[in-house]
Amino acid sequence: MSKNNLQVEVFKGKEASVNSYLFHNGTSQIVVDVLRNSQEAEELAKFIQAKKLPLTHILITHGHPDHYIGLDVMSKAFPDAKIVVASEAVKADIIGFSTWMESVGWLEGEVNMKPKTTENASGFDYTGKLNILESKELTLEGGGTLQIESNYNSAEAEHLTTIFSEDLNAFFTADFCYNGVHLWLGQGVDAQHIANWKQQLESFKTKYQGTDVAIYPGHGEKSTTALFDVVLKYLNDFEGVVEASNSKEEIMDKMKEIYPTWEQDDFLLVHSADYHFSLK
Repeated sequence: MSKNNLQVEVFKGKEASVNSYLFHNGTSQIVVDVLRNSQEAEELAKFIQAKKLPLTHILITHGHPDHYIGLDVMSKAFPDAKIVVASEAVKADIIGFSTWMESVGWLEGEVNMKPKTTENASGFDYTGKLNILESKELTLEGGGTLQIESNYNSAEAEHLTTIFSEDLNAFFTADFCYNGVHLWLGQGVDAQHIANWKQQLESFKTKYQGTDVAIYPGHGEKSTTALFDVVLKYLNDFEGVVEASNSKEEIMDKMKEIYPTWEQDDFLLVHSADYHFSLK
C-alpha cells in the first residue's frame, strides 16, 4: 500500500488471458480495461461493487476488443463513471475496430457493442461516451495519481497507453508486454510494427534498468523489468520461426516447442501464424 493508501488489484479475464486493473484508495476507484466479453465484465462489475466505493473512471488503454468489449456492461453498472481514453487516436481505433467487427459478424454475440448509428439507435454510442483525457495525469479522489502516456509508435496496436504509478512504484505496460501468454502478432501487426515494438521495449529497459519497479502486463502475471527481455526474445524468435517455416502449422509447432507452457496458442498464436505466413 502506498502513502496515499493506493492499491491495485488484478482481475484476470479468461478469454484471451487479458487483465483488468482496479485502482482504489479507500475513497474512490478507477478501472483500467474491461475484458473481452460481457459475461466476464459482469463478474468484474461485481468485483468492483464489492469494494463499496464510487468508480469515477473507466480507462481503456487501446483499441483491441479484449480490452473494451465489457464497456456496455460497465457503463450500465456504473452510470456515473466517466469512460476515458488517452487520445483522439485511441478513440478512433476503438470506433474503427468496432465498425469492422460488426461488418464481419464478430459482434453478433455482443450486439450491445455494435456501434450506434441512425439504423441502429440502440447500439453503443462510442462517439458520445468515449471522452479524451485533458492531461497526462489521472488522480483518484482521495489521493494517488496515475501518469498516462500514449505517445508511442504503432506496435502491438496502432496506439497504446501505458500507466506509471509513483505511489505503487509500478508500470502498467498494456500490450507492450505479455507474460506467459502468446503475443498478438495477427492482423495489423506487420514487420514495421514489430520493429517499433522492439525499439520501445529497449527504451523501457533503458528507462527502468536498475530499478525495482513492478511490471504489470496487458496479459499474464505481474513481473519485473526482466519481462522486457522476455518479450524481446519472443518477438525475435517469432520472426526467425516465420522466416524458416513453410506453413502456418509449422510456425505454430515451432513456437509451441519454444514456449510450451504459454497460454492462448489456440487463439492468439493461431492468428499470428496465419497472418505472418500470409505475408511471406
